[in-house]
Amino acid sequence: MDFTEVVLKRRMVRHFTPEPVAPEVIDRLLDLARHAPSAGFTQGQAFIVVTKPELKQAIAKLCGEDEGYVKAGFHPFISEAPVLVIPCTSEAAYRKRYSEPDKTDDPNAEQYWPIPFWYMDIGCAVMILLLGVVNEGLSAGFAGIMDNDAMRQLLHIPEDVTPVGVIPIGHRAKDKPSGSLKRGRKPEGDYIHHEGW
Repeated sequence: MDFTEVVLKRRMVRHFTPEPVAPEVIDRLLDLARHAPSAGFTQGQAFIVVTKPELKQAIAKLCGEDEGYVKAGFHPFISEAPVLVIPCTSEAAYRKRYSEPDKTDDPNAEQYWPIPFWYMDIGCAVMILLLGVVNEGLSAGFAGIMDNDAMRQLLHIPEDVTPVGVIPIGHRAKDKPSGSLKRGRKPEGDYIHHEGW
């Protein structure tokens, strides 16, 4: 598939068929995501793959599936997706990396991060994953986590690692589009600026 077509076909999907997704497809997608940019080549990103139904139900609850999405008229797209991927990042990994000799003269210096690279990097990895999903002929969504500490406990995530959301992946079923789409895209003049704002 042409890259432009992949980008233009990508959208957040909120309903999936029960058709399974082959594990080797998920492996290919995650291998692509591993090639995302990483400040200092820290590689502080990680992904958790979940396919067990009872675990998907528990994750869906932590994303407010019933109280939020289903109540608003959407399908239970988190718990019904064949595969959930939880992207994670570690600020501690970046702080450790940037205290190494090739990054600082003073390993005890506190690093100042005007932009937290760890969030930028996991965002890049997630985008590569989402585009890879389309390239594989699949669909994906994204859901926020209502309680990160509970998600850490459920999935045995280390304290210094932050799960940033949940990506349901599967074969798209006809879904209810988000009401947010009625806003339309911003005009190009509001989005693109040349030589300054």
